[in-house]
Amino acid sequence: MCGITGWISYDQDLTRLPGARDTLDAMTATMICRGPDAGGIWLDTHAALGHRRLAVIDIEGGRQPMLVEHDGRTRLALTYSGEVYNYRELRAELEAHGHTFRTHSDTEVVLHAYLRWGEDFTTRLNGMYAFALWDPRSEELLLVRDRMGIKPLYYHPTPDGVLFGSEPKAVLAHPAVRPAVDAEGLAELLAFTKTPGHAVYKGMYELRPGHTARIRRTGLTVRRYWGLEAREHTDDTATTVRHVRELLDDIVARQLVADVPLCTLLSGGLDSSAITALAAKGLAETGRGPVRSFSVDFTGHTDHFKADALRPTPDGPYAHALAEHVRSDHTDIVLDTAALMDPAHRDAVLTARDLPIAGFGDGDTSLYLLFKAIREQSTVALSGESADEIFGGYRWFHDPGSVHADTFPWIAAGVADHFSGENSGGRVALLDKGLLAKIDMPGYQDARYREALAEVPRLRGESGLQRRMREIGYLHLTRFVQMLLDRKDRASMATGLEVRVPFCDHRLVSYVFNTPWSMKTFDGREKSLLRAATRDLLPAAVADRVKSPYPSTQDPRYAVALQTRLRQVLADPDAPVRPLLDQGTVARALAEDAGDSFRSATEVVLGIDTWLRGYGAALEL
Repeated sequence: MCGITGWISYDQDLTRLPGARDTLDAMTATMICRGPDAGGIWLDTHAALGHRRLAVIDIEGGRQPMLVEHDGRTRLALTYSGEVYNYRELRAELEAHGHTFRTHSDTEVVLHAYLRWGEDFTTRLNGMYAFALWDPRSEELLLVRDRMGIKPLYYHPTPDGVLFGSEPKAVLAHPAVRPAVDAEGLAELLAFTKTPGHAVYKGMYELRPGHTARIRRTGLTVRRYWGLEAREHTDDTATTVRHVRELLDDIVARQLVADVPLCTLLSGGLDSSAITALAAKGLAETGRGPVRSFSVDFTGHTDHFKADALRPTPDGPYAHALAEHVRSDHTDIVLDTAALMDPAHRDAVLTARDLPIAGFGDGDTSLYLLFKAIREQSTVALSGESADEIFGGYRWFHDPGSVHADTFPWIAAGVADHFSGENSGGRVALLDKGLLAKIDMPGYQDARYREALAEVPRLRGESGLQRRMREIGYLHLTRFVQMLLDRKDRASMATGLEVRVPFCDHRLVSYVFNTPWSMKTFDGREKSLLRAATRDLLPAAVADRVKSPYPSTQDPRYAVALQTRLRQVLADPDAPVRPLLDQGTVARALAEDAGDSFRSATEVVLGIDTWLRGYGAALEL
């Protein structure tokens, strides 16, 4: 996995522009965490491409930016991030058409695929990727993002071209861009619904999943090459279960290919356990076992665990049961409150995200620390992300109130505020009421919900619950999972770890999206299809475990530490977050008996303060 960036300027010669190389170097340097192994830049008259590399396949041959040259002239230049899992088949097909290769990397396959098939080559790629292709002959840039949006890609149009990068920080490193956020951007930041294409920062956009952007002298055009479609599902239940398993076997086998140490993320839930078991099976069949597995835990968490509405059971016992069952080489990464509250760790998380994302709290810091520890032993990890969105695993999929609410179901279920007390006002409780009125977050959420509903593909004759559950599935696959994929990408790449997400394979997503809801719940439970497809690989206790989301510390000292940090921030009269706060509610949050009541809200305030200090962001409200 890698980090990419670049700059297209049609009105200037970038090879002669004073400071252009230094600017490109600065933009590329922001991506060092994503690509710690190597870096490179390439300048043409109107194009400048930067690359940082995390070497995973063809360690020596995959250096970038990569060029195709003919008669001493560059035909095509590429800066590429990601993995194309079917690159071997594509390479064989291209060789049959007369293409020759000098490396064994998937990057070179992408270059030649474009030369052979043009922009339609995107329909042939299976993987996770974000990349930029510059054609010096036509002076056109093509930006491409994978179907599910696993890998991020941002762009910022300029008067004479475009800036782009894997993360906003790469674009913000250009002197022509200032980090500004208006009322709509702040609403997006706090709304807990990731609007496709929205980058929060003014003037910046995120390329939507399954889309390309072509930049010419005449302007920029965006095109969709893939999206969810409504199709009639004709397979019976037994056939559907069998096909899901066949897909999973193929997907995991493809994603086990790496020239570096590989592992799995294991929580003991159905999703990660299925991936770990499939990986163990695949590695054993090719003589490469055992599989390594890693779990996150907190000091004393299992022994003192208290069930709540979201998490009925601790992960530890189930993760250990699965690890023993498949004989994995398992490691628990155990974190304490001191590590979670360490300013260096919290700053690293915000730098990785480029924004103070509301709603995840200590989950962001623990994920970063988990990945940091894993990176000491592995370079690639397989994760169970997106199974809940595909198979219907979240509790609100099965709650009539959330399903039929006239908003995003996770908002109706109060997911983002799960740390907040019943009467605390949720994650925005400490913000000034006038500020909240100005950004109108409920109105913003409603507008984004209406937009999303208007996109849902429909099947003729579909009505009632099945029609609504298609909507619920679409909302999760195009909005909710995007928050989780972005979070996982940023936390992992901040440590130089590549995380692969087998459940995001577009073949599986498309197939299960069109499976009737009654079939997805045929055994009366959540994720019936996944459970049936992988039960033979799992111990019964794991296969039958009730869904429990990513863990959060229950140490009461964590809430106290948040209070202490909030007091320290407010003791600074120049703290940039002060004008944004409701002082009366802040006083309640700092009361000795506040406990967890304002935990989520305090996380939001601390994140905004750190962001405003570190990024110098201007709030244009």
